[in-house]
Amino acid sequence: MSSQTTESEIDSHAPNADRSTASDHEEIDYLSREVNLLKPSTPFMRDHLKVIWTGFVAWALLTFGPPVLTYLAPATMTAELPVIGFPAHYFLVAVLSPTSSLVLAFVYSRKRDQLDKRYGIDHAASTSRSTGESEAAVADGGRVE
Repeated sequence: MSSQTTESEIDSHAPNADRSTASDHEEIDYLSREVNLLKPSTPFMRDHLKVIWTGFVAWALLTFGPPVLTYLAPATMTAELPVIGFPAHYFLVAVLSPTSSLVLAFVYSRKRDQLDKRYGIDHAASTSRSTGESEAAVADGGRVE
């Protein structure tokens, strides 16, 4: 399994090469590629990993930021907010953290849809295979006898 990058993959990863991205994506044999989270071997994997790492960093800051700020600046974070009357750290942990997780899930799904569109991935095509009446679905990977 070679992890050598071809010239077309390098060209398709350029920002202005969206026109050929889908066609290049169809030519890549993903089953023969090595999957490595630290060094992705295809343009799609690299772009998807950027989305994942960006979301992870945002999640970590929004989830662990308020408790860390409360530890580092307790006077500021325990002061009451003027409008709602709650301490700042309480409001941030009770409202910002859960809400930001929902927003990040929405952002990830939108970004993933954009990646799928950019690389010409159609999930409906893989599920719309017609099975003949004589074929039965086998859940355990075996054969129908």
